[in-house]
Amino acid sequence: MITPMTKYSFILLNGQQDALLEKLQEVGLVDITRSAKPMDDHSRELASEIELVSGLIRGLNTIEIPEGTQPITYSGEGSEDPVRLTGGLLMALSDVENNVQTLQKREKALTVWGSFDKDVLDKLAAAGVPLHFHQVSAKAFRESWSEEYPLSVIAREDGNVYFVVAADNNLPGEVSAPSGGDYHSIHAELLDEQKKLRHMQGIILAIKQNMSVLEQRLADSYAHLDLYLAGAAAVPAAEDTIVTLVGYAPVEDETAVTAALDATGAFYLKEAAVVDDDPPIKLHNNWFVKQFEVLTDMYGRPAYDGFDPTPFISVFFLLFFAFCMGDAGYGLILIGIGLLLKKADGFKDMAPLVVLLGIGTTIIGFLFHTFFSIDISTWSIFEPVKGIFLPAKIAGYDGTMVLALIVGVVHLCLAMCVKTYQETKNKGFINALGTWGWTLLIVGGIIVAALAFGGVMDKDLTKWVVIVLGVVSALGIFVFNDMKRNKLANVGVGLWNTYNTATGLLGDVLSYLRLYALGLAGSMLGMAFNNIGTMVLGDGSSALLWIPFVLIVLIGHTLNIAMAALGAFVHPLRLNFLEFFKNSGYEAAGRNFNPLKK
Repeated sequence: MITPMTKYSFILLNGQQDALLEKLQEVGLVDITRSAKPMDDHSRELASEIELVSGLIRGLNTIEIPEGTQPITYSGEGSEDPVRLTGGLLMALSDVENNVQTLQKREKALTVWGSFDKDVLDKLAAAGVPLHFHQVSAKAFRESWSEEYPLSVIAREDGNVYFVVAADNNLPGEVSAPSGGDYHSIHAELLDEQKKLRHMQGIILAIKQNMSVLEQRLADSYAHLDLYLAGAAAVPAAEDTIVTLVGYAPVEDETAVTAALDATGAFYLKEAAVVDDDPPIKLHNNWFVKQFEVLTDMYGRPAYDGFDPTPFISVFFLLFFAFCMGDAGYGLILIGIGLLLKKADGFKDMAPLVVLLGIGTTIIGFLFHTFFSIDISTWSIFEPVKGIFLPAKIAGYDGTMVLALIVGVVHLCLAMCVKTYQETKNKGFINALGTWGWTLLIVGGIIVAALAFGGVMDKDLTKWVVIVLGVVSALGIFVFNDMKRNKLANVGVGLWNTYNTATGLLGDVLSYLRLYALGLAGSMLGMAFNNIGTMVLGDGSSALLWIPFVLIVLIGHTLNIAMAALGAFVHPLRLNFLEFFKNSGYEAAGRNFNPLKK
């Protein structure tokens, strides 16, 4: 739900705003209307420092320090500034690592051939004794070549023969002459660079162990920028004698905010925020729904007079995701992944959502009696609970397909009811008669049809209810859709809306078939991997055949889970963002609540 906000208007003498903002930052409950981007040199400088320190922290986290490295405290030039020290070290570390890699390649190239003096090679060539270096495989090398040419074998390594010929020849495998100096000097240089690298890794390890200094620097920079932008939002008035500020805080925090403001002695006015104020949006939901707020924020927060779609997304996104995965085994894998994410620093916040999706997938997969693409309804262990399994056919059609369409119809009907409620609340019942007409016609018609097919209503009662619904709906759709407009114009608009609704609603309902299609595709692909593995295994008499069987099934289902999870995320998101939001009239017109805080 959307948290009600209180609007605070501050009127201060110019120069008093800094003290007030610092107090509000300590309280951490008031959102001061402010620019979200740097607007001058000072704010740009603060933003650049935030970007720099964030990059340094990310860079430190990606560096792997070899085991056994001892931390080294650096006390040289620049040690008093952790940002300057870390930045310089990371740049120098990159250079040293590149030098080590280059020297290792040069050493490897010279190891086989040994030490050669380039000047000596040049003098031999000038004297008519050119040296040609060759590398061929041991099978291709012929000992008889030594009888034909002045040839000397240098080394035999890794199935290759390295040799030198002191004359022009047409032997295979000629390579460029080794260059880059003496092997021993290169090796000594490499040892020096590796020593330097280990020393720098020790310093970086000490910095990583004291990462809180950089993290505090980043937090302080954020707080300074936030405070500066809030102060820059002050509007001067009365020839710069006074300034005005506007802030918002949740109604539930009014007591704490008022007490803090009264302690400052600042003059302020408070009133209930209204839509025209464009207050920030803070969502207040229970633990379960809160896990899905990240999906709402992907689309955008609602307007202040709108509705919070997160409770609907939490239920239907979870249901749609489980439909698309449709496998109890895959659900257990997702639960395991979610539990592992709790231990990963960068993904802890996503762990509960992944676990919830895994639980939903496990339950739906069990109802679909599918476990790693195996039909468990044939297992004797589940004989007592077969009654809760989804039937293969419903009214002669595939059970999963029918269920997907039923869920889609319910989803759209709920969207229309939400739209009707919101328009009635915001515009009044009279001005929402057109929406009421469509909701009564579609939602009411579906309910009446369900009751009639279920035998709850007899034919005569059904006929009269349909007639009443049709007449009332027609009046709302064609006559009273806009009380301020000419009635003939309303009829024309009603006919146009009828065409759009009839064609659009059919397409919206059919969109939910993707739930059935994705689930079927994942199940068929998993069965294909199972069948391939079974064919390779045969009767299981050979123990060696179990190895390719396990590899095929393991790799196959891993790929299938990855592809199914991608589709199960994107398509349910589409059904909520397009079909539900369109039919519910949802608009993402709000901004996030961002209180000024330390």
